[in-house]
Amino acid sequence: MKLSSRKKTQIDMQMTSMIDCVFLLLIFFMVTSSFALAERELDPGIKVERPGGRTASDLAPAIVDVRPGPAGFVYRLGGRDFTAQADLTDILRKFDNKLDGAFVRAADDAPFDMAAAAIQSCKDAGFQKVSYVPLADKN
Repeated sequence: MKLSSRKKTQIDMQMTSMIDCVFLLLIFFMVTSSFALAERELDPGIKVERPGGRTASDLAPAIVDVRPGPAGFVYRLGGRDFTAQADLTDILRKFDNKLDGAFVRAADDAPFDMAAAAIQSCKDAGFQKVSYVPLADKN
């Protein structure tokens, strides 16, 4: 006589919720992870001098201001004013320190197309990084 029955029970596992959890964890770690800077963007500890005796980091960075001028807004680079984007691009191509990047500063009331044209001029001249900075004063 058999007192206990030995039935084989089949266990059915629900995998849907586990897959959802795995994808949520994957997305969480992808979004919150921080990536290291590329080696070319790091500042080297040793500076190599060029044959002329100057390094690119010794030069002042290119700062293009979009400011009000005598007859409307102008591009100001150093002490020179330009009204045409092509003239600005030609002058920016002569800069040696293109790896240091360029800065475009625009007044609050400056036209958007002039600020965008200044950024494009810097890119066309060969600057690797171009940053936009709002201009604090209108002088």
